[in-house]
Amino acid sequence: MTLQVTPVRRLEGVVEVPGDKSISHRAALFGGLAKGQTEITGFLEGEDCLGTIGAVRALGVEVARRGPGHYLVDGVGLSGLREPDDVIDCGNSGTTARLLMGILAGQPFWTVLTGDDSLRRRPMSRVAEPLRRMGATVVGRGGGGRLPLAVGGARPLRALTYASPVASAQVKTALVLAGLWADGAVTVTEPAVSRDHTERMLAAFGARIHVERRSVTITPGDELRGQPVAVPGDISSAAFLLVAGLIVPGARVTVRNVGANPTRTGLLDVLSAMGATLAFGTAGGGGAGEPACDLTVTGSPLRAATVGGDLIPRLIDEVPALAVAACLAEGVTRIRDAAELRVKESDRIRAIATELARMGAEITELPDGLEIRGGRRLRGAAVSSGGDHRMAMALVVAGLVAEGPSVVADTACIATSFPEFPAAINALAGAACVTERP
Repeated sequence: MTLQVTPVRRLEGVVEVPGDKSISHRAALFGGLAKGQTEITGFLEGEDCLGTIGAVRALGVEVARRGPGHYLVDGVGLSGLREPDDVIDCGNSGTTARLLMGILAGQPFWTVLTGDDSLRRRPMSRVAEPLRRMGATVVGRGGGGRLPLAVGGARPLRALTYASPVASAQVKTALVLAGLWADGAVTVTEPAVSRDHTERMLAAFGARIHVERRSVTITPGDELRGQPVAVPGDISSAAFLLVAGLIVPGARVTVRNVGANPTRTGLLDVLSAMGATLAFGTAGGGGAGEPACDLTVTGSPLRAATVGGDLIPRLIDEVPALAVAACLAEGVTRIRDAAELRVKESDRIRAIATELARMGAEITELPDGLEIRGGRRLRGAAVSSGGDHRMAMALVVAGLVAEGPSVVADTACIATSFPEFPAAINALAGAACVTERP
């Protein structure tokens, strides 16, 4: 699918974004492992999370859809999963693949995981290697580091104390989940704090989990109990609307009920430092220990910022949106310590530098980030997402303030996380500024 983007003169209104992708994945998986029923509302019905629902069903868990974003998961407990009849296809979802690896490591059967072309290129050794140390068998392409992978579980797994070389919630969660079937405590220490949805939700489900600074420890022995989970809006999806509201002159955009977990709000901290006008309103909590709020932005002149260190794990998925804001900000924005962007759905460092340069941005690609010289007007151009949903939305937002129309190719991937994104932009603009081209 190709989208044409016409520059806008106004952007105003109140919108909601789909449920948080990270929380939706975990709600489905943890609900399947729990005893009793888990009722999920606000579930993200994007391709990635629906793939996780499919995987849960393939492992013998009954999942019923009651309406848009409303699912009932009849958990089978820690001993109730069954060997799937076929290969489990994780699509484009690294979260699905890596979290499943942790769960499957503790099962007394074999399971084969695969994915699309992009996911088969993404590194899995960072999860597979510590799982092997716990006693699981993981074999496959690239020395057992690329999908398709076969996971042969063991029960019990061995206890583990592991220092992760990267701050990754997916690695941390996979090992913590494997710890549910270990013969002793499993501790994971990270170089910086990554998002903590797993810790919050597992605690709500009754797991014995302890957090101390950059370390998380799970002690096995307790069954999980089904819980209601109200999934708040995804701040990673909201980021594109918030940036659009900041860079369109005179805009005013409110996004309702956005997840406000402090391990995910690094973008808001950076935008505030750049001079953004941000207002926070009260919203109900997201359930399972997750806070939420309403966010309002108004068109604001922005200044450059320096981003790196412990801040990066708190905004890693929002860097494409941040890069667009930096193109319009006065001064030079430097983003460092973000080499993880190279192993996302695309090499996002290269994609940001290449595609925004086509629109007139002055960007230098760094080994672990970007240097963006802002304050220049973007121009309409033909660009491509490379099949990366966050790149697609970032390029659409850039097109809203460019001189002349832009054409963004390969945008069907937006359905991964925010299928209604073009419609949301058009509603805020009061006109069809984002349209599908034949």
